[in-house]
Amino acid sequence: MAVVKARANDIDLLARLLRAEAEGEGEQGMMLVGNVGINRIRANCSDFKGLRTIPQMIYQPHAFEAVQHGYFYQRARDREKRLAQRSVNGERSWPGKFSLWYFRPEGDCPPTWYNQPLVGRYKLHCFYEPKPGECDNIYNTF
Repeated sequence: MAVVKARANDIDLLARLLRAEAEGEGEQGMMLVGNVGINRIRANCSDFKGLRTIPQMIYQPHAFEAVQHGYFYQRARDREKRLAQRSVNGERSWPGKFSLWYFRPEGDCPPTWYNQPLVGRYKLHCFYEPKPGECDNIYNTF
């Protein structure tokens, strides 16, 4: 059962984001990007107050670099659509399980990103969760 509302167009949009942001990190890496995106919709805190839909989350200003590049705008493939649907259905795993931020640094992961603590790295991406007390509903959104 979906944890956020998603029509077929929303699944396609999320699938394109997963591919454009993390195709080189394999299916697990793309799922972690999906975790962060769905967490942002469900969290309603910090920089993500008021986000309720997949398009709002993806096109939030400065949220994802991928939307600035042509690869994002190519047709979604079945593999990424399946991953997007799994994300919408609430499948989460560490280090994206409760993360609201990720990025790909040139070297080591900094201990904080946007003043949030590092929780882990998957391949080239570093993941960051809200500080305790700052966005507690992220821990009980599903």
